[in-house]
Amino acid sequence: MTVNRIVPNIATGQVELATAFYGEVLGMTVGMDHGWIITFVGSGQASPQISFAIEGGSGTPVPDLSIEVADLAAVHQRVTEAGYRVEYPFGRLLNILSHQ
Repeated sequence: MTVNRIVPNIATGQVELATAFYGEVLGMTVGMDHGWIITFVGSGQASPQISFAIEGGSGTPVPDLSIEVADLAAVHQRVTEAGYRVEYPFGRLLNILSHQ
């Protein structure tokens, strides 16, 4: 099982303020912008990322973290077998995803 990246998500009603600070002041580039969520990507070996969102998609709450994994089905199986609630392990909303 491989974790490809972990991105913190900050809930906000003003994503344009994130653009002003993270884009213009810190010089991060926009990796993704869907209007309701924007992700900034840094440069360098670590390639830091941070997202700001109005919602989590389709009107859902903004997750605390987005975790991209190589095999979503395998992770789902391991999470449920370990007895964690899929939505809120450790009291936090996680978005576990895979880009195929």
